[in-house]
Amino acid sequence: MECDLMETDILESLEDLGYKGPLLEDGALSQAVSAGASSPEFTKLCAWLVSELRVLCKLEENVQATNSPSEAEEFQLEVSGLLGEMNCPYLSLTSGDVTKRLLIQKNCLLLLTYLISELEAARMLCVNAPPKKAQEGGGSEVFQELKGICIALGMSKPPANITMFQFFSGIEKKLKETLAKVPPNHVGKPLLKKPMGPAHWEKIEAINQAIANEYEVRRKLLIKRLDVTVQSFGWSDRAKSQTEKLAKVYQPKRSVLSPKTTISVAHLLAARQDLSKILRTSSGSIREKTACAINKVLMGRVPDRGGRPNEIEPPPPEMPPWQKRQDGPQQQTGGRGGGRANIYNYFKMFKFEDNFKCFIIKTVCRSVAQAGVQWYNHSSLQP
Repeated sequence: MECDLMETDILESLEDLGYKGPLLEDGALSQAVSAGASSPEFTKLCAWLVSELRVLCKLEENVQATNSPSEAEEFQLEVSGLLGEMNCPYLSLTSGDVTKRLLIQKNCLLLLTYLISELEAARMLCVNAPPKKAQEGGGSEVFQELKGICIALGMSKPPANITMFQFFSGIEKKLKETLAKVPPNHVGKPLLKKPMGPAHWEKIEAINQAIANEYEVRRKLLIKRLDVTVQSFGWSDRAKSQTEKLAKVYQPKRSVLSPKTTISVAHLLAARQDLSKILRTSSGSIREKTACAINKVLMGRVPDRGGRPNEIEPPPPEMPPWQKRQDGPQQQTGGRGGGRANIYNYFKMFKFEDNFKCFIIKTVCRSVAQAGVQWYNHSSLQP
């Protein structure tokens, strides 16, 4: 009964939010939440709600819809990171086994209710929030940067009637006074000395954006590899009982990791010439910050497991190549050894080179010859 009421409220809220997906049909939502994270339609609805939230809120985590039930664990890890960033108050969604939280119908309905309420609140705040006043200096972002410069240099608040030329002249004067108090070459010479025009800055910004996109993909790969590695730690029976402790330790550190880069063109202007010196990763100054206790653990000698293609011999043929039978000269095969020799020669015609096979053939030949002698001794053909 409680689940039915929650489904009704969710459907009404989705219509108010402008959702046009297939889960508005009769029984579709109930079927999707019953399957939970294994249902691609349920994950698509969650991804839509999160994408609408990201438009209004500054969320770093994102949720991608799945295409098959096999991607359910990956989806639940993404949802766990998102809920950790949003400080979700529901313990059933933030504690317990990460890979089993969204396999329960009630938890799935609770997740949809939480995301819908957050989206409704964000839209109301966006509508009712007063418009931000444009700050002097070309916008609030630029104003915040200039304010940060003044605070870092210890400058007082500039008067309201000051011009931009006077303002930047005051910053330059304060910088020279600060640099005069430090030792020579303390800051270093700038790495970029050539003056740049507007066209140059546009090209530099485009280059920085291309590099940022490239390294964002790499960071996503490393973060995903980290998630999968941590997830594999919980596969053993011993670790399954420690799932909550693992989540409490891992999730706060995981939520800090972001695929977005913070490098901008301003870092190019602030770069000094010492940045162009490339030090070896094994140098002493670098190893002071990268050395850890695990580097001192040496692995002993391990047995050679082989596997090199050039050392592997091809297997012998299971069946000998077919050869046309050649009739040898007719001869008397009397006595005990004649029959055995002819049978052995017959097998030898097929070129069995393997020692084991030769041993089997000889044994068979010996047994056949002995049986033939016994039959000959007891038969009526004996003179």
